[in-house]
Amino acid sequence: MLMTTYNSYFQSKIAVVTGGSSGIGLAVAKQLAANGAHVWLVARNADRLKEAVQSLEAARRDASQRFGFSAVYVADAAQAASAVQQVVKELGVPDLLINSAGITYPGYVESLSLDIFHQLMDVDYFGTVHMVQALLPALIQRRSGTIVNVSSVAGFMGVFGYSAYGAAKYAVRGYSEVLRAELKPYNVNVSVVFPPDTDTPQLAYENEFKPMETKELSGNAKMMSADAVADTIMKGIIRKRFAILPGSESKLYYSLTGWLGSALYPIMDMMIADAKKKKAKLESQNGPSASAKQA
Repeated sequence: MLMTTYNSYFQSKIAVVTGGSSGIGLAVAKQLAANGAHVWLVARNADRLKEAVQSLEAARRDASQRFGFSAVYVADAAQAASAVQQVVKELGVPDLLINSAGITYPGYVESLSLDIFHQLMDVDYFGTVHMVQALLPALIQRRSGTIVNVSSVAGFMGVFGYSAYGAAKYAVRGYSEVLRAELKPYNVNVSVVFPPDTDTPQLAYENEFKPMETKELSGNAKMMSADAVADTIMKGIIRKRFAILPGSESKLYYSLTGWLGSALYPIMDMMIADAKKKKAKLESQNGPSASAKQA
């Protein structure tokens, strides 16, 4: 992939990236490596992390850069803290923490188990909190640093079929807004990223479970590459943006939710109603399994 060079902004910075073995996390990590940063990856699968580190070494700017990883589960506070301790020991106090670890599981709300709600909150929200809280004392003491939390379009707009995921990503947004205000006096910058549908292994997985209505709503949306999202994140960090909005559609939806508020609901309801009519038509023609196969 073609790497963008951001002058010397990231040169010799120490960066920690959760969810760094694939998807948006890995794409950001490669961009950081290409721009001279020392990068530490955090994820669960050690084998995939080893492969990811090799890709960072291939992207490095110079031989002085150092890379490593911690194979931990960020939903576990003790494991997240151990990852922070490890990177501080090996590289020093990070300048940049990017929380990209996340999972999703779409479906009709009545069909989702309570376990799914708890798991998504544990990984997407508490995984973010655990990493931040473990690193925060060092950032406050040093009075500098950047925290980037990856939310989703579903973190500022309720998306049909994403009751568990949306709740977790809304929580990430709310936590980030409070962090921004509280950490500003310590010169610690906070950003929250709202990516649209992004071409990642996670999206391929969730497509297996999306309700047909969800697929209809997103059918005309442009899917972004992980590299394009990463590029937007890098620029947002440099510009110290709080809300980082990859892609024109994310910017449009973010603006509409701000301008229209609850007036947006009737529009969404009409779109969902149209999708339900299409689903009913398919089922009447081909049986109940037809819409499930299309979804």
